[in-house]
Formats: sequence, structure tokens, C-alpha cells
Amino acid sequence: MFNIDQGMPDPDKLYDVIILGGGPTALGSAIYAARFAMDLLVIGKTYGGLIASTHVVENYPGITSVSGTELMEMFRDHINSLNIPYITDKINSIEKEEDHFLLKSVFMSFKARSVIFATGSERKKLNIPGEDDYAGKGVSYCATCDGPFFNDKVLAVIGGSDSAAKEALFLAQHAKKVYIIYRGEEIRAEPINKKRVDNNEKIEIINNTNITEIKGEESVKAVIFENGHKFILDGVFIEIGSIPNSEVAKKIGVQVNEKNEIIINRKSETNIPGIYAAGDVADAPFKQAITGVAEGVIASYSAFDYIKSKK
Repeated sequence: MFNIDQGMPDPDKLYDVIILGGGPTALGSAIYAARFAMDLLVIGKTYGGLIASTHVVENYPGITSVSGTELMEMFRDHINSLNIPYITDKINSIEKEEDHFLLKSVFMSFKARSVIFATGSERKKLNIPGEDDYAGKGVSYCATCDGPFFNDKVLAVIGGSDSAAKEALFLAQHAKKVYIIYRGEEIRAEPINKKRVDNNEKIEIINNTNITEIKGEESVKAVIFENGHKFILDGVFIEIGSIPNSEVAKKIGVQVNEKNEIIINRKSETNIPGIYAAGDVADAPFKQAITGVAEGVIASYSAFDYIKSKK
């Protein structure tokens, strides 16, 4: 998609900054890049990012409660009001040229004086037998997307994070029973969500347990615990964390940590001048929409400062 009525971007144009990503970090960064009067382009693989599949967001200041989809629609309205160009594409490589970077997708190329990685992360898989076989047939990574299809069913959420707790709470609105299956001693949900889980009669937590296989026929019918026990259910929702989308950054030499998160400083700078990172793809320990947006804003200011110094 292209947000403003001017056709596709000119591949020969040299942008001040190209922001990679389609979630709140990328769009927050873009809003401030526009306020700094930078000539910018946003390129996102998927508009909205992971937060678009979040059932409810209750920790974004000024908004008491909103779905992830609704929040990203607000972002869309904001960037459109500023005539910020956004295209749906996937950048596969970046090369450093004399005074700029060359970004290439399958069919297009773009030039920019600076680049901001706000590429977020992807859902992590269990990598067990049956997971791929039953993807879309009872195995899901998005309760908001698929939960309504499981009315009055027995479901399992795999994971112990706050996100897993929120997935279970959403699924309990539709399912007959929801089990949270977690390998640890106690789920790590925020206190308010932990309390909601404990008080929900439909939700039961199974601790200190791993699943080793997903079984089924035309759809999911059961999971196998590591002790060999077969546990009957109708659907499996996997919420065990995410993997940062940092491969393109790594190719150009951007430093990452052992988790493949891009290493940044307090200015959102990477080890390569002119390349910045923010949000879930970066190595900040606390990953939330609001912290990602803040890092994105800092990245835009740092890019602005960098370009100003060059000019």
C-alpha cells in the first residue's frame, strides 16, 4: 500500500531516512522524522506488526483500553495526516555506498542517507512434531485472529509470559476450557493479568510441563507431554516469545547480541554511523509498544542530527 496519492516512490530519489517496519516503533519514528522535516519513506513487510494481533492494550498512556488493531488504525490516521509515505515491501539487503545506503527488495531499490531498523520480531516456534502439520488446523500463534473459531472448545496456551496470560484470557471468552501449559514453576504475567487468570474459572495452569508432540487427524486432537501422557484438546495457541528480525542488519555488519538483537546505545545508534535501531529488534531489556515508540523517536532525532552534521 502507498498512503499518499503520488504513485510509487522514485528509486532514484535520495531520502534523508528510510524507516523499516510497520509497527508502532516504526510509525512513531516516522511521525517525528516528519516533524523534523526529514524527507522520509517507511517500508513495512506487514502493517501493524505483532501488536495488531493483540486482543487488548491497556498500558499505552492516554488510552485506557484498546485493541491492537484499533491502536494501529489510530497510528495510520496520524501518519496519513502528515502525508508520510508508507509502502508494503520487504528489504532483503542493504549496501553502503559513498554518501548513502542502497536498500534492495526483490523488485525495487531505494537510497537513503540513514536507515532506522524498527523491524520488530516474529513468533517463536516450538519446533516439535505436528506443529507445522496442524498450523491453521488447530495450531495458532494469534488468539485474536483465530480464537473466535474455537467456541466451546478445549484449548491450550503454551507459554508463561504476560502475553500468554492475555491470550488465555481472550480465549476464555470463547472456549469451554483453557489450559496454560508452562515449563516453569509459575507464569510471569503482570500482577493484574495474573489475578485475572487466577479468578477465571475457565482457565487452569499446568506448571513444570513441556509438550513434545501435537497429534491430530484432520485437525488437532491432543498434545503429548514429556512424560508420555496424552492430553486431549481441540487447539494449541503458542506464545513462547519472539525472534528479532535482524538478519538484514547483520548482513551489512550491524552488531547483534547472543539473542540476535541489534545492539544500540541510548541514542539508538548502532556500530555503523547512519544506521539506527529501535523496538523489539533492539537489545533493550523491556519490550513494550511505548518503549519501542520512545526508542523510535530517539532514532529519528539521532538520524536528523547525523544528517545535519553531514550537510
